[in-house]
Amino acid sequence: MVLVTLIFSQSTIMALSPSIAPCFSCKFSSKPPLSRQTYLKAKGKKMTTFNWTNPFSLLQLQCSPFLNSKWERGELKFGIRAAVTSEEYLLDGAIENSQLPRGDSWSVHKFGGTCVGTSERIRNVANVIIQDQSERKLVVVSAMSKVTDMMYDLIQKARSRDDSYLTALDAVLEKHKLTAIDLLDGDELASFLSRLHHDINNLKAMLRAIYIAGHATDSFSDFVAGHGELWSAQLLSSVVRMNGVESTWMDTREVLIVNPTGSNQVDPDYLKSGERLEKWYSKNPSMTIIATGFIASTPQNIPTTLKRDGSDFSAAIMGALFKARQVTIWTDVDGVYSADPRKVSEAVILKTLSYQEAWEMSYFGANVLHPRTIVPVMQYDIPIVIKNIFNLAAPGTMICRSTDNEYEDGQRSVFPVKGFATIDNLALVNVEGTGMTGVPGTASDIFAAVKDVGANVIMISQASSEHSVCFAVPEKEVKAVADVLESRFGQALSAGRLSQISVIPNCSILAAVGQRMASTPGVCATFFSALAKANINIRAIAQGCSEYNVTVVVKREECVRALRAVHSRFYLSRTTIGVGIIGPGLIGGTLLDQLKDQTAILKEKFNIDLRVMGIIGIDSMILSGSGIDLSRWKELLSQNREMPDLNKFVQHVGENHFIPNSVLVDCTADSHIASQYYDWLHRGIHVVTPNKKANSGPLDQYLKMRALQRQSYTHYFYEATVGAGLPIISTLRGLLETGDKILRIEGIFSGTLSYIFNNFMGTKAFSQVVKEAKEAGYTEPDPRDDLAGTDVARKVIVLARESGLELELSDIPVQSLVPEPLRATASAEDFLLQLPQFDQELSKQKQEAEDAGEVLRYVGAVDVVNGKGTVELRRYNKEHPFAQLSGSDNIIAFTTERYCKQPLIVRGPGAGAEVTAGGIFSDILRLASYLGAPS
Repeated sequence: MVLVTLIFSQSTIMALSPSIAPCFSCKFSSKPPLSRQTYLKAKGKKMTTFNWTNPFSLLQLQCSPFLNSKWERGELKFGIRAAVTSEEYLLDGAIENSQLPRGDSWSVHKFGGTCVGTSERIRNVANVIIQDQSERKLVVVSAMSKVTDMMYDLIQKARSRDDSYLTALDAVLEKHKLTAIDLLDGDELASFLSRLHHDINNLKAMLRAIYIAGHATDSFSDFVAGHGELWSAQLLSSVVRMNGVESTWMDTREVLIVNPTGSNQVDPDYLKSGERLEKWYSKNPSMTIIATGFIASTPQNIPTTLKRDGSDFSAAIMGALFKARQVTIWTDVDGVYSADPRKVSEAVILKTLSYQEAWEMSYFGANVLHPRTIVPVMQYDIPIVIKNIFNLAAPGTMICRSTDNEYEDGQRSVFPVKGFATIDNLALVNVEGTGMTGVPGTASDIFAAVKDVGANVIMISQASSEHSVCFAVPEKEVKAVADVLESRFGQALSAGRLSQISVIPNCSILAAVGQRMASTPGVCATFFSALAKANINIRAIAQGCSEYNVTVVVKREECVRALRAVHSRFYLSRTTIGVGIIGPGLIGGTLLDQLKDQTAILKEKFNIDLRVMGIIGIDSMILSGSGIDLSRWKELLSQNREMPDLNKFVQHVGENHFIPNSVLVDCTADSHIASQYYDWLHRGIHVVTPNKKANSGPLDQYLKMRALQRQSYTHYFYEATVGAGLPIISTLRGLLETGDKILRIEGIFSGTLSYIFNNFMGTKAFSQVVKEAKEAGYTEPDPRDDLAGTDVARKVIVLARESGLELELSDIPVQSLVPEPLRATASAEDFLLQLPQFDQELSKQKQEAEDAGEVLRYVGAVDVVNGKGTVELRRYNKEHPFAQLSGSDNIIAFTTERYCKQPLIVRGPGAGAEVTAGGIFSDILRLASYLGAPS
């Protein structure tokens, strides 16, 4: 019988046995051997002695040709005797006189996989280490970029009995060999390559065993996966030495002791790790130590890892063990952002974060740190600095203990919320029923059931009535959760004590994080207001009493828009509004030119970012995902052959998830487009328009639309419907909102008719003035559209409804200036040719007015007291304000209880593309202020 005796700890044997058993006949014994050697005996005669150099030398024996041939012929049987020994690792006693200096003389650096991804980057890291002026340095390194994934892939291939694991292992060897040849030479290169080949041979043997067994324990997997860190640490240490700086590399499995937990995590044993560090340093004193990240050992000396992304955790633990002055985490970004910059382009680098803020943000998915990195350094107040290895000039982000007075750039920080984070692909589980109220243990039973299926609860929300409990879990786990709850509470559901267990899929979590939230009133109000104004529906809310974070659950498709909305509202970025222009004609085109001239100034001075996402005309449209270049909008529109599609246009502008707010600007006079406003507002899209058709259309539709507007945070602005750029609607609202009572509104509302009657004097015929007005561009293409008075009547209806009157357009008597016989004339040209035949009547009225010292004016009036409106030609004394107009000016007089003796007069240009577009632009800026732009 051939006997192989190996020295393992008892727990190591228990971990290894599942993989060894399928290959060998195993017998385990706890009888200790006499020496640290492995003996191979056959028929009572010692054949070979193997020095104990590696806890996995057994696998080399298994794969040796001698043993394989004996095994295949059935001539060889194995018995494995294991002994418990702690000779190598346990301290002989407490170390009274520590040789390890601790404290501020040490600085800790951690370099991630991208930082050491190539030979050139390893050189850069070495330069950073050399240039650090700290007295002592400990450097924690990850495996080269992608190497850890390659190692796990090796395990998977071997476990699946995929022969390509050998080729994959050769690729790992080649990657590190080529890197070493590029970086090292002489003895350093020879030494590294020797160790590399030794490790590869060990791995090949182990992977062969895994291949045969078709199984790998966690210990085997962790041992294989950790080799990337071993090689990168050795490479970096050699490069530092070649630059003339003393350096020693540390295999942290010899120092760092962790206790695995049941939640795929590990807990550091600081006492034992400190003792081992003392012993390691007594044998390897150095001013510069290059340590492996990610890997550690259990108390039984079994190799393990700190799990995925554990190198940050390693650095923090080592920082605590050394009580270092600072831990610097080197990565490929300039610091911690206020939000994910891939989702919020205006996200800013945060100069400081408290430990608690960083903790919260990392928990909620922000790419800050490993969630447990903060814990080790907090007890010693060791700051963590996040810096960019590729941008050394960037100051980075410092994570440290906060103070009540937090200053940045010499000024107190004005942001109660530091940042925002999201978690996607979640589902919300809601358990509700009257039988839950006041029944102890219901919540415990719910979450015990969830624990039984191994699901991770991300967030919990429960109302004080105890009627329902809802919680968020990863979407991939929700079916198992729902099934176990329905099974566990089946009787309660049947009896009616629980009414339902429901699942709401496709959810995301949005969290606002900030330590000063607790001491700043109104943070939650601002947060929820921003979401409401972006038309975001909240499914669930959670907030701890510490107020470090406020968490909400929203629809997944709305998450990015919600993130941008709250980020923008807390002044961490510009107020961004996506704009869609409908009707790029005279008014719409003028508005686009005004936007072109002003958008840069609005961004710089007022933090308002207006982006025209689409323009749609009669025969073409253009859409943009990031904003149209307004310096070329005419050219782009003329070149674009995409046929106009209003539904597609509205969807593009209104459902752009990367812009939280959107507004459609209707610059047409189209009644069909106006009929779409209700639907747009219902979808959360704001509307700005000079189009009077919606507000003067059917009363029931108008009331329905205004009710929706008042009940939601969606805004509808239409200042330009009455007086172009004049503040008519806002003035009327100001009077009403301050408690004044409107008695009468009277005015000259048509710039065209104002121009005509201001010039209808002396011997000029009415038809001649109309012709001049058309030639000057003051009238519609068909002057009858102005002379009929319908446009004025619509403005009267708008003002009447704003004043509280429920009138239809048909309720307004309108005096038309179009002679009855000419109303059916085929064309505008025919109308103008025949109009002189009817000058006599108006000339007579003009003369009578002049003889009485008066003038003719075409006015609209709202008699609020009597609940009626009129549109007619009236006479006014030459001293009256209405008689003092010139050009195409409009004038409106508000007679109220406060302005009874002397009406409130608003006067100015009431027609023309420039002023009308200016009025629309003013409404867009008013919308921006409502959405959070600074005033």
